[in-house]
Amino acid sequence: MQLPEIGVPWIKAKLDTGARTSSIHAYEITPFTRDGEEWVRFMVRPWQKSAEDAVMVECRVHDRRSVRSSSGHVQKRYVVELRVVLMGQDVDAEFTLSNRDQMGFRMLIGREALRPRFAVVSGRSFLGGRAPKPVRRRNRGKPEIAEENSSAAQSR
Repeated sequence: MQLPEIGVPWIKAKLDTGARTSSIHAYEITPFTRDGEEWVRFMVRPWQKSAEDAVMVECRVHDRRSVRSSSGHVQKRYVVELRVVLMGQDVDAEFTLSNRDQMGFRMLIGREALRPRFAVVSGRSFLGGRAPKPVRRRNRGKPEIAEENSSAAQSR
């Protein structure tokens, strides 16, 4: 999944047809006013085990909604609109801002973002393709192979 408008070339996402609205990992969420409108500033960290490449984002607040988490707790969350690239297609979607540090995926894609262009095949994974290997390694907190090889060559 890509978020080119906010400078995130890749982020791990999971389709969740049980969720109406999509959700993105956000922290340091700070509301503010710009030109009389409500805005929110937040940080997005695309990698699960690294703070590298964190991006500060500012978006107009689209809504505030009560959302029931997977643990059953109801929480009031900011909703922003973001453009994502899903399987090569631009999709404008609403995202709730939520701290997903303890979750396996930085982003959930809800059914409203999938409708009407996509069909979900629940028994399959990665139908849109996997991220390139260096990206997958980085997401797991491992150094890129090129760095390992050049370091090993220099120490000889």
